[in-house]
Amino acid sequence: MKWIAALLLLCPLLNAAESKPNIVFIIADDLGWADVAFHGGNAPTPHLDQLAREGLELTHHYVAPVCSPTRTGLMTGRCWSRFGVTTPQSTRALRWDTVTLPRALKSVGYDTCITGKWHLGSKPEWGPNHFGFDHSYGSLGGGVGPYDHHYKKGSLTETWHRNEKLLTETGHVTDLITKEACEWLAARKDAPFFLYVPFTAVHLPVKEPAEWLAKVPVGITGDVPRHYAACVMHLDAAVGQIVATLEKNGKRDKTLLIFTSDNGGSTAENNGQTYPADDYPEGALPGNNKPLRDQKGSVYEGGTRVACIASWPGTLKAGKHDAPVQIIDWMPTFCALAGFKPQQNLKWDGINLWPQLAEGAAPPTRTLYTVAPGFKSRSLRCDPWKLVVHGADEKVKFELYDILADPNETNDLAAQQPDQLATMKERLNVMAKADRDAVAND
Repeated sequence: MKWIAALLLLCPLLNAAESKPNIVFIIADDLGWADVAFHGGNAPTPHLDQLAREGLELTHHYVAPVCSPTRTGLMTGRCWSRFGVTTPQSTRALRWDTVTLPRALKSVGYDTCITGKWHLGSKPEWGPNHFGFDHSYGSLGGGVGPYDHHYKKGSLTETWHRNEKLLTETGHVTDLITKEACEWLAARKDAPFFLYVPFTAVHLPVKEPAEWLAKVPVGITGDVPRHYAACVMHLDAAVGQIVATLEKNGKRDKTLLIFTSDNGGSTAENNGQTYPADDYPEGALPGNNKPLRDQKGSVYEGGTRVACIASWPGTLKAGKHDAPVQIIDWMPTFCALAGFKPQQNLKWDGINLWPQLAEGAAPPTRTLYTVAPGFKSRSLRCDPWKLVVHGADEKVKFELYDILADPNETNDLAAQQPDQLATMKERLNVMAKADRDAVAND
């Protein structure tokens, strides 16, 4: 028996695969590639820096250009365009019978919780509790005012809820989301858990407490830039609180934690949308995606390539993973770790990343498909090439980039590489065939 114990001690990856890890998935809202200090950001992010330094950074992690599509991809393991979801969406995004990530994990014994922004159906009857979450709290709709917790003016302004019941609470949105997450974690017993924490930071409108504004480096000037930096720092501290709660409860070394963003950073007007008035500072957001091209809403790298960290002490080695991956990969990965085996073909577009991330397996050749709002732009990455498509029908425009040699997309090679362009067009047509095959019209 001694040799068996010794073998197990030498095989932490085997132990991890045979047990059911806890999973914490934290996603920021509109956080730009270079908004974090470990990518050169001007606001200090010590907790995220530590996660990046001690964990595994996924340097080519892709999401959708905007929020609801990214969340659809995470919840289903499929491209968001399969559900016809390409824009921020208040109507129900998913079919009632969709096997979502929390439903899958719940079926193999997981406790499931979301605390934060849902944005896949803004009425309580379309909320997270109907799609596999035992406990839900936060915004049913999109980003909300940080103090009044209201969504945009209209019939869905009231959106703050707990388990389908709308409620009114006081406090800053980042603090409320974090408090609920930590209290839920503190109550966990022996069952494995999946905690999904979709923060509203740093989505507009930003307005931070005086205590956080006082911590902003003096070199950051201007009203909105200072509030934005404070928002980034506040978010970083919230992540630190969640990690500290896992450590206090003895769950940290049993937990796979992922941190990422739902799309690239934004430069929209902070007080320029139809949120109820709450004395928001005026000016453009300073979302920073440099050196990547463009921003939120775009299929260029600045809209879809975001910071991502995978952290599991004792199991994942520190370092960088440079192969292209996408938000749709997390459901197959988590399900494999949890031991969930689908009873039917779930038509996943994503793949199980674990052999790459933990076991050093060579990344497979992949084609990553991205659809922008309204299908007005699309992209396809199949290394070394990236195809960018704008428009449709007779007004369509194709661009082709060597994304490995030209990651900032400065040199369009479509005219010089007609054969490669034709091949990428064919791949695009194949990927697009499944679009809208699961639209929520039931």
